[in-house]
Amino acid sequence: MTYQHISYELKNDFIWIGLGLNEKKSMTTLTRDSLDELSKIMVEVTEIDKKKGAKGLFFFSHKPGVFLAGMDITVINDLKNEADALRNLEVAHKLFNSIEDLKMPTASLVNGICLGGGLELSLCCKKIFVSDHPKTALGLPEVMLGVLPGFGGTYRLPKKVGLPPALDMILTGKQIKGKNAYKMGLADAILPAERMLELAPQYLNKPKKKTNLKEELEKAAMENFLTRKIIFQKAREQVMKNTKGFYPAPLKILEVLEKGANKNRSDYLAMEAQAFAELSQTIQSKNLQHIFFLTDNSKKLDNKDQLPSVNRGAVLGAGVMGGGIAWLFAQNNQAPLMKDITPAALELGLKQASANFAGALKRKRMTEDEFNRKMRSIEPTLTLEGMKSADLVVEAVVENMDLKKKVFAELEEYVRPDCLLTSNTSSLSVEEMSKALKNSGRFAGLHFFNPVNKMPLVEIITHEKVDPKTIQTLVKWVLDVKKTPIVVKDGPGFLVNRILAPYLNEAAFLLEEGVSVEALDEAALNFGMPMGPCRLMDEIGLDVCVKVGKIMQEGLGQRANPSSLSTKLYDAKLLGKKNNKGFYLYDEKGKSTGKNPEISKIITSKKKHMDEMTIQMRLFLPMVNEAAYILADKICDKAATVDVGMIYGTGFPPFKGGLLKWADQEGLDSIVERLNNFAKDVNKDRYQVSPFLSLMVSDKRKFYDL
Repeated sequence: MTYQHISYELKNDFIWIGLGLNEKKSMTTLTRDSLDELSKIMVEVTEIDKKKGAKGLFFFSHKPGVFLAGMDITVINDLKNEADALRNLEVAHKLFNSIEDLKMPTASLVNGICLGGGLELSLCCKKIFVSDHPKTALGLPEVMLGVLPGFGGTYRLPKKVGLPPALDMILTGKQIKGKNAYKMGLADAILPAERMLELAPQYLNKPKKKTNLKEELEKAAMENFLTRKIIFQKAREQVMKNTKGFYPAPLKILEVLEKGANKNRSDYLAMEAQAFAELSQTIQSKNLQHIFFLTDNSKKLDNKDQLPSVNRGAVLGAGVMGGGIAWLFAQNNQAPLMKDITPAALELGLKQASANFAGALKRKRMTEDEFNRKMRSIEPTLTLEGMKSADLVVEAVVENMDLKKKVFAELEEYVRPDCLLTSNTSSLSVEEMSKALKNSGRFAGLHFFNPVNKMPLVEIITHEKVDPKTIQTLVKWVLDVKKTPIVVKDGPGFLVNRILAPYLNEAAFLLEEGVSVEALDEAALNFGMPMGPCRLMDEIGLDVCVKVGKIMQEGLGQRANPSSLSTKLYDAKLLGKKNNKGFYLYDEKGKSTGKNPEISKIITSKKKHMDEMTIQMRLFLPMVNEAAYILADKICDKAATVDVGMIYGTGFPPFKGGLLKWADQEGLDSIVERLNNFAKDVNKDRYQVSPFLSLMVSDKRKFYDL
């Protein structure tokens, strides 16, 4: 029988089942159709097994670099309710159990990505062989979608690798490279990628790697009730520290693993299925699935293969940001030039790039040789002579319009006609900057977020005369260097900083009213933000906050009227982490040593208690209001762009689905009512409802209806 998604043949006394047949997508995933085909195949395989008609079975992939990337997320997203989830899992468990119950030797030949349902299928085999291909990686990332592995992963993985490593993989969703998978006992052999199918039969009946005394003692300890209790207690503490209880999936995973310790397969899988069904219907899971689709859509570029690639990059300005951007070029083998006007500045940029690489070296994600090679690929220079070799130049000099225009006018005389020119400005007009160039069509804004090695977002800013191919090529480059792009139009603060500005500004006003630094930051943390607004202002720098505040007021008028507090702090030389004192004090390594006592001398308002919900609404509702202005101004055209920007640019809590997804779920009529109350009780200008937001409420529309 011929199948559409899976190949199946009995060849040389071995059964070969090939996944990803006729797969056109970049990743092979399990779908309802492919599961149905595999179920039919397994009926035949089971009959062959009973008759001892084959020496063994192999699962492999037809798709280079991908074994199986898990379940198609749309299948999870389409589950109507818990009962629907349970029905689907019952079918999947029957299939996966039939693989596990085969008497013949079985092996999964993992060459490339093997995630979620792909690893769960592999765990049903008696052996897992991994290739030496650098893309080979195994993991169970379901927790990132707010669920747990539902095809038996929480049951089978601990049996394969032991409880602590299994907990680490399931609770974090981390991916394990092939070599490490072999070391930890997840894989039974490492085979050369190009000869994997040829060599697999020779390894199928080889005895498993013998466990040593240490491993035997560790296994015995894991079976001890008291030891397991301590492990789960520590894991629960770590989960609460990392998630603050906002995400139910990690806690449910621990509950299932702990309660299922002595259950048989049937009872355990029933419990795992029930937990999956419950989690799949939570608002947190729905929001995390929503973010998955947003991110996936932001990374789609239809004509990517027709666009030019960047072989060599260049950075103008070798400060912290310049060094970070040079690191990004070097990390992706694009041998960057790094230009500045003094050797000391170049040294600072190289130091920043080195610090970024040193982190990867310390975590053993790169070798000493790779570290040295990548650092040597960064070419520091005091002149523009070498710029003819660059395909993409990123300007990262100080935020001064006249200086930037002068830099671009000079640069244009040295680069090739096809070289793209970009500015890493965070607040200055890209439209105005483009006027300095003879060919403004190849110019755009390319706004990175600090630190470059950790922040995944890049804003690409258009202007009136930009060539559409320039924007497409920049999107391709951002994707190639494994960042998330959003394309926005020019305007004060573009998208992310424009929405972030009222949040930070309102925090300053709350402090002036008498709300404490601790209460303010705690309220933001309890909302789900990665850090409070005071801590964030220290990270950004109070001098930058003052400068951006003025730009916002000039561009947006009275609603962006800045608090005087930032200026007072700046005048007192409290700049934040850059000089080790802001709202908090910092040591030389940038670690906080506590609240800065000088703050109480600058903020002299009488202490004021305000309930946490009110603080949160004062902080976050102006962001929603400004997002409505942004959509009305056509800075971007859809709510999804706003939410990708806020999640990846500011750390807006993913479990809330994004700023505008959260607003839709709260109810826009409720948000407008609260804004009106704040306009009456706090400040008319700052809380005046956007006409666009008012119109949406009157039309009974949501942001995601646009």
